[in-house]
Amino acid sequence: MLRVACAGVMRLRQCRRNDVTIAVISDLHLGARAATDLFGHDDGDFLKFLSFLEYNFERIVLLGDIWETLTSNSPRGHADELRLARDRHPEIAQRFTRRMYTYVHGNHDWIAGEKGDAPSEVRWNYGGARLIFAHGHQSDAMVMTQRCLTETGIWLGGWIRRAGLKAAYDFFDRLDQKRGVYHDDERPGAVEAWAIDEARSQKADVIVTGHTHIPRKVEHGAHLFMNSGSCAEGNISFLALDPKAGHYAVHNSY
Repeated sequence: MLRVACAGVMRLRQCRRNDVTIAVISDLHLGARAATDLFGHDDGDFLKFLSFLEYNFERIVLLGDIWETLTSNSPRGHADELRLARDRHPEIAQRFTRRMYTYVHGNHDWIAGEKGDAPSEVRWNYGGARLIFAHGHQSDAMVMTQRCLTETGIWLGGWIRRAGLKAAYDFFDRLDQKRGVYHDDERPGAVEAWAIDEARSQKADVIVTGHTHIPRKVEHGAHLFMNSGSCAEGNISFLALDPKAGHYAVHNSY
């Protein structure tokens, strides 16, 4: 799947490096153990994909839920789970430390923000455009105000997976994701609606989120909303942003 996805966008190699400046990926859910590692890629193959991004883009934004830290053995073992997940994927973890990567935390890797490794949002004025990058969990009042409750639910889901009940886990995971997925262009879902309100209040031209695992690009008046989809479960999805030229594209293998 990864080789096919990369082959489909290799034409970007024909562009000058400055033509496409920012790539965005999110929701890898790299985990510490097989039962709760939702990544679904061979690490060596994914490193080749990262090399492809590094060749074609000046900056790469890791837009949250990069690491799965909420399915630890103990309910509050998030820091240890982050360390173990990085140990399970050492070459990818090392690659993400390169200067061209900017890490924004999500709700599944919130601990990275608390450790000071990743902010909750970045704003850039780049190529004449005002850009906001945020994972998108900020749209979910339950996540923001009842964090302990939602994290406990995810932790229990991890034990469901370890018990071999993947079908049950997938059912509840789909129900959770539907809360943030768009319905249509006239009635966007929670993440998109929050993002557009944020763009308007901050006077941003482009706002980019992840969280829903649904790649998307849609204009709301003077504001462009984009979602980076997910690189978990063996999928490849990324955004290509060239603010200087006004080019914004979604690439995915779904």
